Amino acid sequence: MPRFALRVAWNWNFGDLTLLPPNTRRSLPMALLRAREVIMAHFRPMLARHDITEQQWRVLRVLAEAGPLEATELANRASILPPSLTRIIKAMEERRFISRDKVKNDGRRALLAISPAGLALIEDLSPERIAIYDAIERRYGAEQHEHLLDLLESLIQSESSENQT
Repeated sequence: MPRFALRVAWNWNFGDLTLLPPNTRRSLPMALLRAREVIMAHFRPMLARHDITEQQWRVLRVLAEAGPLEATELANRASILPPSLTRIIKAMEERRFISRDKVKNDGRRALLAISPAGLALIEDLSPERIAIYDAIERRYGAEQHEHLLDLLESLIQSESSENQT
């Protein structure tokens, strides 16, 4: 049977024949979701202790790395839907983790930046975050870890360019 062959399966919910992948364990979207959940399970307790959501953490990390960004670019880089980002920004401004400044000469646009409190939080979490990454790398292997990141980046680039054509 070809590697990506589909099989016909009975769909009990709808009572009709449906084409399904032969095995969800070999489905790329399912495998990526399972991998994300397995890895994030290590980080969630750390974030919960500081009352930070995964999305808020991604916003802080992106702003710390990139510097001030407009909301659209921040949403893209942090993999957050724009409507969700609006709510996240409000909560993070209230906690003074980020700041919003109007773009000079264009009052409709604003730049979001990490604040000193946001940087302090990243600094506070760094030892534990590094320990988690080190433990994952020890279990999985440094070479495999780097190879996986390279493969994922290649997949993202390939599919991003495909979607633009």
